[in-house]
Amino acid sequence: MDHPVKEYFDYALQLVKEAGKVLLTAEDYQVECKSEVYDLVTVYDRRIEEVLVRKLKEKWPDHKFIGEEESEASGIPELTDDPTWIIDPIDGTANFIRQLRMSAVSVGLVIRKQQTLGIVYNPFTNECYTAIKGQGAFLNGKRIRTNGETDISKVVFAYEISLARNPKYLDLYMYRLKHLMRVVSGIRSFGTAVISACYVADGRLDAYQCDGLYPWDVAAAGLIVTEAGGHICDTSDSGKAFDLMDPNFLVAASKALADEFLIHEKKADEERINAKNIKAIFA
Repeated sequence: MDHPVKEYFDYALQLVKEAGKVLLTAEDYQVECKSEVYDLVTVYDRRIEEVLVRKLKEKWPDHKFIGEEESEASGIPELTDDPTWIIDPIDGTANFIRQLRMSAVSVGLVIRKQQTLGIVYNPFTNECYTAIKGQGAFLNGKRIRTNGETDISKVVFAYEISLARNPKYLDLYMYRLKHLMRVVSGIRSFGTAVISACYVADGRLDAYQCDGLYPWDVAAAGLIVTEAGGHICDTSDSGKAFDLMDPNFLVAASKALADEFLIHEKKADEERINAKNIKAIFA
């Protein structure tokens, strides 16, 4: 079955732009903690997701949906071959609450388990990144490409360290950061996966990484990066291929650069595991 992808894209883009207007006029955020104190949600996260899902479902009732807030309550559903919209109503909620200008609405569409279209919109800077599979990546309608960097010593790299608050990831992040700080030019952390990844797509950053994220953090932005000529890969120590439904991921301006990162991270992981084993021996 052929899908009217351009029709899907045009309607989703309209909805995302409308959602952005809501963020620009937001008041009384009604902040709550989800499972952890660092994982925040506002009334606007829930409201925007509900509206996006409802309007898309009215248009295409046979489509499926994976949304951050709904998944928090009921779990992440299995990805099937059906057209599936993957939605992050506000990526960078903590930034949004503190009126930092780095938050975005992110909508991706996956068909037959393939990322097919992606939209990431930061209304505070009026930057809208878009991509349709096989048609390139765009910022406000202008074609964008990664900068193609291959030399890790020249890299400005964004690492999403906020999850280091989670004991599951603390050692992993610290060992990897220690190794990477020795070889890259600079490290940043912006508190938003989708915007950081899009900065790789348009050449502002050379690479971005976060371990322990979710499908909605990469469904749109990952496609935008690859359509801009970048590379996406898994960063877990299992050596598996990138998995949209279990994303520990790195996006880089080039595959050669991604390979360099993985070499250094493997060394960091080996050091971490050795230190853990030594500690266990003398415990």
